Amino acid sequence: MSDELKIDKDKPAPPVPLKPLGKVLAITSGKGGVGKTFVSANLAAALARRGLRVLVLDADLGLANLDVVLNLYPKTTLHDVFTGKAKLDEAIIKAPGGFSVLLAGSGMVEYSRLTPEVRDEFLRVMESLVPRFDVVLLDTGAGISDVVLFAVSLASEVLLVVTPEPTSLTDAYATIKVLVGQQKRQNIRMIVNQTARPGDGRAITVQLQQVVDRFVPGEPGKPVKLIHVGDIPVDPSVRQAIMRRQLLMQVTPGCPAGLALVQLAGKIEDTVIPKNG
Repeated sequence: MSDELKIDKDKPAPPVPLKPLGKVLAITSGKGGVGKTFVSANLAAALARRGLRVLVLDADLGLANLDVVLNLYPKTTLHDVFTGKAKLDEAIIKAPGGFSVLLAGSGMVEYSRLTPEVRDEFLRVMESLVPRFDVVLLDTGAGISDVVLFAVSLASEVLLVVTPEPTSLTDAYATIKVLVGQQKRQNIRMIVNQTARPGDGRAITVQLQQVVDRFVPGEPGKPVKLIHVGDIPVDPSVRQAIMRRQLLMQVTPGCPAGLALVQLAGKIEDTVIPKNG
């Protein structure tokens, strides 16, 4: 595996072939404020409830907020691992909800762009992490910066979180276009958050697919496919959990959004995460 991670620092890092070791899912979005970190944390809890060993890595290296969502105050972060001040095992902590987390230090200006050093350290950490878990969720930053795109390139599957707002959908389209153009992604899985009615998410996915079919050509004979994996409905319990810095899956798992997350976790386990052996 180490030979596969050697990279030319003068070129963009290629996708890393982590799939044989496990499943890495990037949870990303075109714009901020769509609930990406909320989805990452609560999806992790729902997958853990199904008996999976789950780790969430806060891959938003410059503006990390997974610690806020989980009400955690880590003594050791990914920053300490990158700088050699701590070992990786010291930075992996248990989160509420039965999964593990690797938190990034917030406000680290040096991580706002992708340097060769950051890239190499990220690869080293991922190579060590992936064999230990059934699934690794990368909670990336929003948008299409080089740091975000590099984090996404490490994933074998992409979960794109959108909301029904036009700005979210416009930015989602821009993200899809870049992921197809730069990473040759063929399948992108859609999670539609804050839906008002059943079926809204599937309709939104169909609409985006029509635009992608027209304006985002994939590889010859390999059309780009947007796969709708689930909706999370508008639910006052979500805001209450966020304001209290609690996991929805712990405090009100039977609410509509909680049930949707349970269903989403089941679908992801059944259709995305590889079975052992």
